[in-house]
Amino acid sequence: MDKGIWCEAMSLGRYLRDRAVACVLLVICAFGVAGMFMVLGDGVQAAVLGACFVVACGAVVFAYDFARRRRFYDELVRFTDDLENAYYASSLLEEPEFLEGCLTFEALEATGKAAADDVAAHKQQAEAYRDYIELWIHEIKTPIAAAGLMAANLHGSEATKLKGELDRIEGYVEQALYYARSTSLARDFAIREVPLESVVRGAVKKHARFLIEQGTTPVIELGRDVRVFADAKWLAFIVGQLVTNAAKYGATQVRFSTRTEGEGTPAARTVLEVADDGPGIPAADVPRVFERGFTGQNGRMLGSSTGMGLYLVSELCTKMDLGVGLASEEGSGTRVLITFPHDRRRLDTTLFLSKA
Repeated sequence: MDKGIWCEAMSLGRYLRDRAVACVLLVICAFGVAGMFMVLGDGVQAAVLGACFVVACGAVVFAYDFARRRRFYDELVRFTDDLENAYYASSLLEEPEFLEGCLTFEALEATGKAAADDVAAHKQQAEAYRDYIELWIHEIKTPIAAAGLMAANLHGSEATKLKGELDRIEGYVEQALYYARSTSLARDFAIREVPLESVVRGAVKKHARFLIEQGTTPVIELGRDVRVFADAKWLAFIVGQLVTNAAKYGATQVRFSTRTEGEGTPAARTVLEVADDGPGIPAADVPRVFERGFTGQNGRMLGSSTGMGLYLVSELCTKMDLGVGLASEEGSGTRVLITFPHDRRRLDTTLFLSKA
């Protein structure tokens, strides 16, 4: 309920207007009592005193009723506004004593239970669907691998194209697998200290055929002693998405470099920068590049963009408590920065994102 509507609905004036008949009857009773005192010969003062007493009693009843109703509805609005899922409100509210409140409370309980049951059923369906998708992905990898082995014995330009298409199929299947995992509440990854250069080189090697086709050269300027906290497979997938994205949009070079920020402080971090010399991203599209399904101007021109690559990069970084940011200028390439906190108990990405 909107706060302005609530305040107007529960104002004293609205409350009294809603009980206009009761107010009129109270005034009639007051005049009636005053009239009886006059008829009985008790005088004007007794009549006025009797009328005032009736009005005062009525005012006390109205004030008490208004206060308890306002308290209940105030709590109801506060809980429904503050809670992410409003159907939990009935479990936090105290059952009121007045009839309308009791009926409202019972309706909230019934609605809340139905909503909770519905959410649980949908979660169960989503889990079952995700399990099926993961099983299907693992099963489909077998014929893809078999086709790859058969294609390895073929030669010529057509064979090269076939191998490239198989790589693309495998890439999309892998993307679907990580999308399914990114929507799971389970932590199906392990954060360990991994050598960053080894992970980057492995990801680049995996997509070497595509990079050669696109004429994109990777430049890896990472020290062998640089180690970060992450899940090696998830990080390799992230790097793969970034490098193939750059190649897909026409970059001739993708450069990997690192720097350390805040060294010697609790907020120390290693920043991996993936910079390409591609066409860049229009300024209007930059704030939305991590949105699911967003392809932007460049993606629409390319035609084959799914808008899932950078979305998955963002989701997996969030899952692993890594910071991610992007800076780009149209015609000047794009930089994606991933920050790895040295202390896994802290992650302050505000400074990092502001620098990006």
